[in-house]
Amino acid sequence: MADLHMTPLNALHRELGARMIPFAGYDMPVHYPMGVMKEHLHCRARAGLFDVSHMGQVILRAAGGYAGAAEAMERLVPVDLLGLAEGRQRYGFFTDAAGGILDDLMLANRGDHMFVVVNAACKADDAAHMRAGLPGVEVEEITDRALMALQGPAAESVLAALVPEVAAMRFMDVGIFASAFGAMWISRSGYTGEDGFEISVADDQAEPLARALLAHEDVAPVGLGARDSLRLEAGLCLYGHDIDTTTTPVEASLIWAIQKVRRAGGARAGGFPGAARILHQLAEGAPRARVGLLPSGRAPMREGTAIFAAAEGGEAVGHVTSGGFGPTVGAPVSMGYVPRTLAAGGTTIYGEVRGKRLAASVAALPFTPARFKR
Repeated sequence: MADLHMTPLNALHRELGARMIPFAGYDMPVHYPMGVMKEHLHCRARAGLFDVSHMGQVILRAAGGYAGAAEAMERLVPVDLLGLAEGRQRYGFFTDAAGGILDDLMLANRGDHMFVVVNAACKADDAAHMRAGLPGVEVEEITDRALMALQGPAAESVLAALVPEVAAMRFMDVGIFASAFGAMWISRSGYTGEDGFEISVADDQAEPLARALLAHEDVAPVGLGARDSLRLEAGLCLYGHDIDTTTTPVEASLIWAIQKVRRAGGARAGGFPGAARILHQLAEGAPRARVGLLPSGRAPMREGTAIFAAAEGGEAVGHVTSGGFGPTVGAPVSMGYVPRTLAAGGTTIYGEVRGKRLAASVAALPFTPARFKR
């Protein structure tokens, strides 16, 4: 405990009866008295409030404003950042020389600078990576602002009562808004598949804001447990599990995040680490693919489960990277990597659970429809 960092909402979590666990170097809530299942379903039906202050917030400034930062950043990510409009953000990832994924992140055009949100476990390495790879760009790590996410179908009405302007935002919009809690840096996206917002607020305003949001009858606090089951149902990757340096974006089925301008034949094709391998896989296909899996029984196929092509005999052909019970689906759901020849929807594969091979069907992702505000 002495070595763990605490977010500005730590005391509130404990007041609310959270079960706390170490996560990415932080003391974080895994669930509250409501429990993981009910927290998950509450978020799908109404709205959940998540503390994501452990994630990294970074501002990039360069000569030429946002365009200067975007031009530099395109050397590290296979994403069209120069074409990103002001007030918008994109999902992207750092790649390494072998085409593997160093981290996935959100990148926003905030007019005269770029705002970047990175994963908690990777934020020190990511900051060092940006400083080394972006000469002439100022990399400012934001350490005095909390970050929380409000997710679910009631998120807009709840947040609009405090910041009316958010009602006009679309999926992947970003903005800075004045409020009774000081300047809020707000984006409209999320990690649950539901409509919702991420809110960056000064540390000393985090608890008052959280209390104001939780005072609404539609909002309940949600911990890491339901955050994981929600993102799994939404078919979204967790870095260090579904994606890492051993997976390329093409293998990870993240082709949609590489815009045409950065692909072969595009105006700014390549120029990022691992481009040769990634562009080759875009053209020719990757040997394996991340897919959704629906086990035929009630036993979950969890991370690390070996995948086989047949009910008996043969070597493992892949493995599960995330898996558990999907409360909204009402059944076990998993994601994992299989050879491209087994990646078509409806294909039967077998996961070895407690020494027995159990059937599962390859399924399209997400497991639950996304409900973003387009």
